[in-house]
Amino acid sequence: MKPTLYLETTIPSYLTAWPSKVPLRAVHQAITKEWWARRRKDFQLFVSPIVLAESALGDRAAASERLRLLADVPRLEVTPDAEQLARALVGPKGIPPKAERDAFHVAIAAVNRLHFLLTWNCRHLANEDILDEVRERCRAAGFACPVVCTPETLMGL
Repeated sequence: MKPTLYLETTIPSYLTAWPSKVPLRAVHQAITKEWWARRRKDFQLFVSPIVLAESALGDRAAASERLRLLADVPRLEVTPDAEQLARALVGPKGIPPKAERDAFHVAIAAVNRLHFLLTWNCRHLANEDILDEVRERCRAAGFACPVVCTPETLMGL
């Protein structure tokens, strides 16, 4: 059985965006495209209604491309357990209140016992300063936190 992986919104965004002129973002886009081509098949992918809603925002053509990319990816619902865990993840030392949607990404993945959460959001998700507390809060609620990582760190050998 393949490891399970939650695609956070930055992944389809980087996959479908016009090439960036910002060097770091351009590298992230290239890595994301390489991961998608080489590694995606090694995982059972999932998204949530939150990913789909965020992917639908912005430029209509870009949103359409993001949603097309995600059309066949199974969707995990926002359950009462996920809502309760998301609320527990927000607060001092955890995910800041302004990033509540990010707490839902982690909570949905944790409640569904997924192995990985793939993201380029290094401010509120792939951030070890926050993840220590997020892992502890997941554990306290009876869930294991997924491994939160970027495509670069999940590229494989």
